Amino acid sequence: MSLDGAFAEDLDALAAKGLRRPWPPERRAALVDFASNDYLGLARSPASIAAAREAVERFGAGGRAARLLGGGSALDGEVEATVADWLGAEAALFFPSGFQANVGLLGAIAGRGDFVVCDELAHASLIDGARASRAIVAWHGHADVEALERQLRGQAARAARRRIVVTESVFSMDGDLAPLQALLAACERHDAHLVVDEAHAVGLLGPERAGAAAAFARHPRLVARVVTGGKALGAAGALVAGGRALVELLANRARPFVFTTACSPTVPAAFLAGVAAVRANGAPAERALAAARRLAALLGLRAPAAAIVPVVLGETEGVLAAAAAAMEAGFDVRAVRPPTVPAGTSRLRVTCHAERTEADVDRLAATLRPFLVGSRASAPATPRPAERPWVVAGTDTNVGKTVVSALCTLGLANAAHGERAASYWKPVQTGSDDDTTTVRHLVGGARVQFERPLWSLPLPASPHEAAAAAGVRIDPAAVTAGMRERGGSTVVELAGGLLVPLDGAVTQIDVLAEVRPRLVLVARSGLGTLNHTLLALEALRRRGLEPAALFLVGPPHASNRATLRELSGVRHVLEVPPFELLCHEALAAWLAANPLPWLVDA
Repeated sequence: MSLDGAFAEDLDALAAKGLRRPWPPERRAALVDFASNDYLGLARSPASIAAAREAVERFGAGGRAARLLGGGSALDGEVEATVADWLGAEAALFFPSGFQANVGLLGAIAGRGDFVVCDELAHASLIDGARASRAIVAWHGHADVEALERQLRGQAARAARRRIVVTESVFSMDGDLAPLQALLAACERHDAHLVVDEAHAVGLLGPERAGAAAAFARHPRLVARVVTGGKALGAAGALVAGGRALVELLANRARPFVFTTACSPTVPAAFLAGVAAVRANGAPAERALAAARRLAALLGLRAPAAAIVPVVLGETEGVLAAAAAAMEAGFDVRAVRPPTVPAGTSRLRVTCHAERTEADVDRLAATLRPFLVGSRASAPATPRPAERPWVVAGTDTNVGKTVVSALCTLGLANAAHGERAASYWKPVQTGSDDDTTTVRHLVGGARVQFERPLWSLPLPASPHEAAAAAGVRIDPAAVTAGMRERGGSTVVELAGGLLVPLDGAVTQIDVLAEVRPRLVLVARSGLGTLNHTLLALEALRRRGLEPAALFLVGPPHASNRATLRELSGVRHVLEVPPFELLCHEALAAWLAANPLPWLVDA
């Protein structure tokens, strides 16, 4: 098959899941705009258009070269000075886009030996910038300051040269506000610094509409704010604002700045016009915010922090139907689906603009209201951690995952206290052993529900090879769906190591990255464990996955245990020695000596 043929198959697979976006995108100029980020209508304002036209006549159409090679125009420096003054910062640096600004910023201020922790709903540009920095990257639950502090108390954070906390101020897909004051207080307690992306707050919130973090502009722990021009300001480009030393460091180190041709002079010109308009008149921002609050109230949703109203309907079919109904009624409202948002949280992302009338808002609400009946529209954007299953994964095969799965299952069953039973599930069983039977034996009479594997394959090999030998094919989507259907009282045991393929293309870690369950990692205690375990942790963290615990199974090895407690960054590192007799009583005795409160508290 040609590569183009393979691409076509990939597109067909997206279409089958309702995730294929048409390209070129449909133009909907005749519809009432509830989709774009032009909150204040400045992209078409006469002042912005006139400023861009004058910039072309003065400086020409192109950026000509990177700014360090003489590209750009005098307007670049002017917009930097203007925005720094507006935001109360010492200096600012102009980038061609918000994505480049975020990637360049994090890549310049963090690197090997540093620790970056992001809100799990942070924008893709922040996540990519964190990963590209080569720092240790961790995630915390959305707007959960306690979860952030748990990360900052960990060994990896404490041993790091720098600790960087990353958030949006107004989240682009959820419309809610980060707890900035609490985040800064946490940074003070743990010697960390905060980076805030103000893309959807600037122009709408704060004094002079200078953003949600404007009140903390001089806070010593606020290291940088990112301000984009393509939303409320009606332009394009972005600036990183902060201290003078930060800006000079970015000009030397931020690769998307150093190696990118400067913007056309029209971009800083329109940016400057947008800033002037926003600073001079707050009425348009108030109208946009009022429209968003009105729409949310009419739909029975929480009041938004700014101008974004997420209408979470759950699965893709309902969201696509709602978007189609809105378009039929004359509104441009877009369906947002995975991977832009977490699976199971497909939504309409409705943006409200200053020029929208109450009649526009009321008619849109009447169009969308029928789709909210019986939907998950009031659900949180992501499942709470306690609603996610526990997955027991291994650095390799035969490392003791089944024993650890039995310990975790028994621990959950002991904590249930008459509530719903714990459950155990191994989606893919390979080899002649029956791990489900083994776990059933080890938990004794505890209240546990056991679920049958989707595939039981006799060959003791990688799942894809065992399936091929049996003449069947494992469907990774079925494994993914099975994990999503199971809640926090379920223990799911994987087959083999993290990176083994399920079907020749999709690995087990790919499924984990999509489901984002709570994780337990199991490794050998002895020779080779340092390399295998640290590589496994690196693979998990590159996908935004952080284990709650690391179990070392086998004869106790004090040196390896101490090294992994020091280097792994995992909060709970436990040893499970060989049991003289592997039985329920032995596991119960181990749990009595090593209670696992994080199983229910995580």
